[in-house]
Amino acid sequence: MGERKKKSKILQMADVHETAIVSPNAKIGKNVEIGPYTIIGDNVEIGDGTTIGPHVVIEGWTIVGKNNEIFHGASIGEDPQNIQYNGEKTHLFIGDNNVIRENVTIHRGTEEGGGETRIGSNNFIMAYCHVAHDCQLGNNIVMTNSATLGGHVTIEDNAVIAGLTTIHQYVRIGKTVMVGAHSKVVKDIPPYVLVDGSPASVNGINVIGLRRNGVKPKLRKEIKRAYKILYRSDYNLDKAIETMDQELDASEEIEHFLRFLRNAQRGICR
Repeated sequence: MGERKKKSKILQMADVHETAIVSPNAKIGKNVEIGPYTIIGDNVEIGDGTTIGPHVVIEGWTIVGKNNEIFHGASIGEDPQNIQYNGEKTHLFIGDNNVIRENVTIHRGTEEGGGETRIGSNNFIMAYCHVAHDCQLGNNIVMTNSATLGGHVTIEDNAVIAGLTTIHQYVRIGKTVMVGAHSKVVKDIPPYVLVDGSPASVNGINVIGLRRNGVKPKLRKEIKRAYKILYRSDYNLDKAIETMDQELDASEEIEHFLRFLRNAQRGICR
């Protein structure tokens, strides 16, 4: 997505609508706008240049970075939806330059999951999406309308999660993955691939995503070779990893691909 450009402002202090309720203990940065009927809790920090629309609730131990746009009805930093949660101090961290659209819900972590939900920078989270407790999102991710993440999900940089997709708890989504609409994802998805369906299955390499993210043709060819070894041979996962390690040219992308496969805990989409 790249860094978004916002209109220049002369504001220095926060512009808070008279109907908003902002705790005197909250930390509000410069050039922040807070819309009507929005509620900002005691332990919240809002970074410079962030715009918060009407009827937004931001609670808990939540830190929101700079230049984010949060649209009306979003609920950010509320208690995790976990029956074992009992009021512990847990956190939500949101980076810079994110767009969080209408009625998105993002929950804090749990002690079991390390106590943190984290969202990186330059992400576009569309209306009605849900990010559950202990999720870890990287940068430049797109979540289309009503995509839903279970607890402890990890999504790496540049992934696209299409609308009405559901992702099972503890699943890992690799870099530059494209998940088709209405998918049900119950296993880890290796980097650079396309998946679709219920349950989701792999349909090929995300060539468009690789091109958009500046992956050169020579490296795309190596990723294609890795894909064929993993998905078009009769090798089991361990043999495929061994073959890729021996036959493919070394690169950061191939090393990441192999590392992802070695660390798969739920099995991988096939």
